[in-house]
Amino acid sequence: MTKGFIFDLDGVIVDTAKYHYLAWKKLANQLGFEFTKEQNELFKGVSRKRCLEILLEIGNREATQEEFDTWMVEKNVDYLAYIENMDASEILPDVPRILQFLKEKNIPIALGSASKNARPILEKVNLIHYFGAIVDGNNVTKAKPDPEVFLLAAKQLGVNAEDCVVFEDAVAGVEAANAANMISIGIGDKNVLSEGQFNFTDFTEISNNFIQKLIEG
Repeated sequence: MTKGFIFDLDGVIVDTAKYHYLAWKKLANQLGFEFTKEQNELFKGVSRKRCLEILLEIGNREATQEEFDTWMVEKNVDYLAYIENMDASEILPDVPRILQFLKEKNIPIALGSASKNARPILEKVNLIHYFGAIVDGNNVTKAKPDPEVFLLAAKQLGVNAEDCVVFEDAVAGVEAANAANMISIGIGDKNVLSEGQFNFTDFTEISNNFIQKLIEG
């Protein structure tokens, strides 16, 4: 029985949340209102379209469809400019150790992310070779907490959903993993991610022995 391991991207492998925040903050300021880091927490694991809808609600702003589409593009252009200079130093602590351990055990690894920029980011930080499947915002029609992204990842890996382990930093992502009947591991605030079957602040708390036990089921 083969296990599959699925990783979210933002906040799990790399910290690109800060770049999303800067891009959304810039747009909010252009539209005449402030956007705080606390408000940015609402955007975790959420599609770009839904993020803009929330941003406009925060600023009490209306938008024509043309304006909405324009602002979506503007935000992404700004975000891409921020991530252009990303390199391996952006990888979160001990992520490469876990990926390497899984690779040495010949365990299939997938990415399951809402980001539409997952591939270029993985290339920039030189981790893309670890992933046998990449399912991102370009491949799915339903956002987390719908389990579509993880079910597609499992299918591409050729692994049964119930044999998959998911690492997530967002409540919606943990809920999606649970809905897919996968083992959910929250990375981040244990109080926020309490629905995860396991919780760790980051990968430095996860031993190779723990990963081995997950592989063995």
